[in-house]
Amino acid sequence: MKFSADQQHLETPSFSPIKLRRRTPPRDSFDPDPRPADWNMLDDSLAENQRWSTWPELERLMRGPAPYPDFVIEDAAAVDTDLGVLKTGKEADVFLVERATGSRSALLAAKRYRSADQRLFHRSEAYTEGRSVRRSRDARAIKGGSTYGRAVEAARWADAEWTYLRLAHESGIRVPYPVQIFGTEIMMEFIGDPAHPGAAAPRLQSTHPGPVQLRGYWEQVVEAMLGFARMGFAHGDLSPYNVLAAGDRLVVIDLPQLVDLAGNLQATELLARDCRNMCTWFASRGLEADDGALLGELLAAAW
Repeated sequence: MKFSADQQHLETPSFSPIKLRRRTPPRDSFDPDPRPADWNMLDDSLAENQRWSTWPELERLMRGPAPYPDFVIEDAAAVDTDLGVLKTGKEADVFLVERATGSRSALLAAKRYRSADQRLFHRSEAYTEGRSVRRSRDARAIKGGSTYGRAVEAARWADAEWTYLRLAHESGIRVPYPVQIFGTEIMMEFIGDPAHPGAAAPRLQSTHPGPVQLRGYWEQVVEAMLGFARMGFAHGDLSPYNVLAAGDRLVVIDLPQLVDLAGNLQATELLARDCRNMCTWFASRGLEADDGALLGELLAAAW
């Protein structure tokens, strides 16, 4: 099933891009044991859209910040079930996943970056100015645009989003809690709609809040932008499409392009665009906001 965040309905999805363990075909006389070397008898109980939880395989830094929230299931016997697509994008898709044991279950959002040959969009170099690549071989491959370089770049964006999610969460900014990273898949907190249990929270763009709620939303947006500025960053791609409205609570998403305010010469321009995007939307809903004043406040907080 495909699960739409904005339209709140289910459709049939394409097969998940992550490699799942498949049911093992029966043995035959030509191959005495065609099953993979790591097969165990429990694998046959999994459906096509299921896999064993990858949590036990992860190192500490590949897991979210401690203490873990109550919805994080650490049980090695947990099973991950793909329930459908929450959001499709040009470089990654977000899937709704249930992680469950016999007694507990939790919904998670799994953001899966596409492989190099499947991506339809390449982030502008404006975002990565000032960032370093540790290995010189990787830097040369990215610059040359080789197959290996494109694969490194895809992993680089996933690693960047994971790092920024952790930093933002630890700084108190309202972002989805980062549960784990496994290859180019990031599993994070599922942000649901309190008014519709099991449904995804809508994007801010599609909401029409009353005056009191609108003012509360504005204060939360400013606080989030100030939080990024105090960290030394601008979101770089902030708009009402990258903010989820979970009732009265706003949550900022899509962080891989965070811009270093000190190391990126285009950072102030990108921050100014963030301010214009948000102020324009709030003005369209009846709350006047000065993007120039907001930019000045953010730059003051950063320095």
